[in-house]
Amino acid sequence: THALTEAIRRKHLPEGATMSIFGMGKWGAHELNYSSDIDLICLFDHTAYDPEDVAEIRAGLVKVTRRLTALLSDVTDEGYVFRTDLRLRPDASVTPVCLPMATAMSYYESVGRTWERAAWIKARPVAGDLKAAEAFQAELAPFIWRRHLDFAAIADAQDIRLRIRDHKALHGEALEGRNIKLGKGGIREIEFFAQTRQLIAGGRDPGLRQRDTVGALAALASKGWVEPDTARTLTEDYRAHREVEHRLQMLNDAQTHDLPTSDEGFERVAALMGSDVATLRADLTERLARVARLTEPFFDPGAPAAPKAEKSGRMDEIMSRWRTYPAFRTSRAVELFQRIEPVLVAGLAKAADPDAALLSFDAFLAALPAGVQLFSLFSANPKLVELIVDICTASNALARHLGENPAVLDAVIAGDFFAPIPAADDLAATLARALNGLDYEDALLALRRLKNEWHFRIGVHHLRALITPAEAGAAYARLAEAVLRALLPVVIADITRRHGTMPGQGVAVLGMGSLGAGWLTSSSDLDLILIYDAAATDMSGGPRALAAQAYFARLTQALITALKSPMAGGKLYDTDMRLRPSGRQGPVATSVTGFRDYQLGEAWTWEHLALVRARIIASDGGVAAPLQAVLDEVRGLKRDRAKVLGDVADMRRRLAEAKGDADLWQLKSGPGGLMDIELVAAAGELLSPTGSADTLGQLKAGLVPDPAGLAHAWQLQQTLKTITALLSDTPAAPEAIAGTAPALIARDTGTPTEALEATLIRLRAEAA
Repeated sequence: THALTEAIRRKHLPEGATMSIFGMGKWGAHELNYSSDIDLICLFDHTAYDPEDVAEIRAGLVKVTRRLTALLSDVTDEGYVFRTDLRLRPDASVTPVCLPMATAMSYYESVGRTWERAAWIKARPVAGDLKAAEAFQAELAPFIWRRHLDFAAIADAQDIRLRIRDHKALHGEALEGRNIKLGKGGIREIEFFAQTRQLIAGGRDPGLRQRDTVGALAALASKGWVEPDTARTLTEDYRAHREVEHRLQMLNDAQTHDLPTSDEGFERVAALMGSDVATLRADLTERLARVARLTEPFFDPGAPAAPKAEKSGRMDEIMSRWRTYPAFRTSRAVELFQRIEPVLVAGLAKAADPDAALLSFDAFLAALPAGVQLFSLFSANPKLVELIVDICTASNALARHLGENPAVLDAVIAGDFFAPIPAADDLAATLARALNGLDYEDALLALRRLKNEWHFRIGVHHLRALITPAEAGAAYARLAEAVLRALLPVVIADITRRHGTMPGQGVAVLGMGSLGAGWLTSSSDLDLILIYDAAATDMSGGPRALAAQAYFARLTQALITALKSPMAGGKLYDTDMRLRPSGRQGPVATSVTGFRDYQLGEAWTWEHLALVRARIIASDGGVAAPLQAVLDEVRGLKRDRAKVLGDVADMRRRLAEAKGDADLWQLKSGPGGLMDIELVAAAGELLSPTGSADTLGQLKAGLVPDPAGLAHAWQLQQTLKTITALLSDTPAAPEAIAGTAPALIARDTGTPTEALEATLIRLRAEAA
C-alpha cells in the first residue's frame, strides 16, 4: 500500500492503480523456515486500463515492484525484513518484474513446464487486488490441473530431481555437508512425491488440491493414491527434517540447508534440538535412508520383470510395425514402452490365441494418437498392463473402444472403478454436476468423456465377472438414461438461448425398445420419441421466436445431433426415431394430445406392441404426468383377442419375409429368436396388462402353455447377445471370436461351448 501510494503521489501511476501479488513456494503454503526468503510473482490486470495506457501502467508497476522488494530486502542498520525472490515469474531472465496477467497466461498455456505447474500448487494471493488474483488462478487451473491423469509428470519430476542433484553435486551419502532440502532422502523428495501425485490426479479430484505438503499427503492417503502408513511415515519424517532445517538456519540467520561439516557444528545443532550428537546422527541417517527408500521407486520404478515370451513368426511380423505408429513418434514414448513391452508380450503370448490377442492389441496401439501419457501410466501402474492384456485376449470391441478413448483408463485408477455401478438417478446427478457451468460444446465433450468412462467400466465389470450379463444390460440402460437426463437440459438451454423460452408445459423423451425395457448391450442404439405439451402457447418467448411445433422440432433435431455428432470422444449414441407416430412420415416431435389421438384412433397393433416397453426416460417441465397417463390409458384398452393375435401373426410373417432365412447366430431374427419371443410377450401384455416392461415378466401373462420355456430361450439368447457384443464388433458363433471368448461365453451362459450350438437350436425350435 505504501509503495503504490507513493507511486500515485509522484504521478507514476493514476489513482486507483493496483497489482496482484502471489505468495509462492513455502510462503504460499504457510511453510516458511526460520530464515526463508519469500517468493513473489507480481501481475496486474491490464483489462482494468485503457489499452493505450497499459505500457505506461506496466512501467509504473515495475517501479513499484522494485521499490517493494527494496523495502523488504535492503539491509540497513536495523537489518532487513525478508529476502525476496522474483525468479518464479514466467521466463524470468527476459521479462519485467511485473507482468500483465494476459502475458503470463499466454506463457503458461504455450510453454509452461511441469515445475511451474508444481509451483502454482502452493500459490495464493497475498496482497493487492485479491479479486483479480483469484480470477487469474481460476483461469490458470486447467494449466495446473490437467483433465486426464497426468503420469508423464513423473518423468518430468525425476528429470528435475536428477538435474538438481547434478547441478549441486548432491549425490553423496555422507552426513557432513549434506543438503537436507535437495539431497537424496531430503525435504524436496517428500514435496515432489506429494506434488507429482497431486499433478497426476488433481485435475479429476479437486480434493487433492492442497497447498501444504502435510495436507497433500493426508488427502492422497484418504483418496487411495498413497498407502496410509507411507503418508504417515513421510509426514513424520518431513516434520523432523523441517525441524532440523529451522535449527540449521538459527545458527547464523543464514538461508542454508547444509548439515554441518564438523563435530562442533553437529554439537551446536544437537544442543539446539535438546539432543546429543550420536542421537542426531543416527536419527538423520535413518530418516534420510527411509525417505529415499519410500520415494525413489515412485520416480524411478525400473523396468518390470517378465519371463521371456515365446513368439510366433506372426507376432514378430505384427510387432515390427509398432514403431511406425503415431504413439511412438517421440523417443520418450519409445523409451517408456520398452519398459512395459516384456510384460505385455508375455501376457499376450499366454492367450488361447496369441496371434489374435496381439492383433487386438495392435489395433489398440494403432488407434492411439500419442503414447507418452499412456505408457507413463502403464509404467507407473503395472496392474493396468494386466488389465490391457485381459481385454486384448478377450474383447476386440473393448480393445477398440480403449484405443479410441485411452483417457478412460484414468477412471481405472481413480479409486472407485470396481465399486458397484450406481442407480440411474445417482449417475445422472453425477453427470449433471460435471456439466454444470460448461458452455454447450464443452458440455458435449465432457459428456462424451464421462459416458466413455462409464461404458468402459461396465464392460470391464462384465469381463471380470463382477456383474452378470443381465446386470451389465441393466447398467448400460441406466447409463443411457443418465446421459439423456444430463443432456436434455443442456440442449434446452442452447435452444432457449437461440429461440427464447420454451412454449407450453415442457418436453419428455420416451425410451422405446430395449432402452424402455432396461436391457441394452454395449453396442445398442437408442429408440426414442420426443413428446411435448405446448398447451395454449403458440410461440416461444424471445427475439428469434418460433412456433411451438417448429420449436420442438428444432429441439428434437438438436438433441439427436448432440447424441450422434462425431466429436472428440466419438458419438454418444446412434438413435432411431422410426417408432414415433406415422414413422418417417410423421413430425420428429409430437404433442402429448396428438400422441394420444394417434394412439387411440390411428395406431396399428404393432405400434401398441412397441408401446408396451415405452418408458419416460427424461423430462423437463410438467409433461411427464399427462404423458404417463396416456401410456397407461393405451396399455389398458380392452382389446379383441383374435384381432391382436391375427395382427401379431401377420407381423411375424412380414418380418420373416423381410429377413429371409436367419443365421442361427443372428439371435434377434428367425423362428424362436428374440424378436419372436418379445412379440409374444408384448401381445400378452396387451391382452392382460400387468404394467411390466420386462420381457420375462410379460411372459407370465398366460398367453402360452410354457412361459418358463420361452423365458429360458429368451434369457439364453439375450445373454449371448450381450456377451458377444462386448467381445466382438461383429458378433458371431463363439468359435469365430478370438482369444478367450469361448470360455467367457460358456461362463455367462452356463453352457459348455461345444454344447452351445445344439442347445441354441433346441431352445429356438421349442420357442418357435
